Amino acid sequence: MVQNLRLVQGLYEAFGARDRERILEIMHPEIEWIQNEGFPGGGLHKGAVHVLDDVLSQFRHDWDNWRARVTEWHDAGATVIAIGVYEGTYKATGKQLVAAFAHVYDIKDGRVVRFRQFTDTALILEARRGA
Repeated sequence: MVQNLRLVQGLYEAFGARDRERILEIMHPEIEWIQNEGFPGGGLHKGAVHVLDDVLSQFRHDWDNWRARVTEWHDAGATVIAIGVYEGTYKATGKQLVAAFAHVYDIKDGRVVRFRQFTDTALILEARRGA
């Protein structure tokens, strides 16, 4: 449904603007946020406030110019898929990163209830190690 696609696109806009209120409006309070093991903050996280305050906030501290740049959108009704690249420079090593990702969002009743990430965590580790 187009409204679900617009909802997820709005989430990325809110992330870019650091619009906490809008992010928390879009995410279900009990969202399941699943990041790849080996990715910073990898694993299953529950709760929008926890995800925002304890998982995503770390990127501002550890990376310069971190962003998730979406290059393709796929609307599958109650699921929206964003394909793109992570970009940034790890502060501790100065190593730049470009890594492809796929983000899968499940929407229910106008809110994101689950996020699943797929990315090459070896590239993230390489940037963090400065290799």
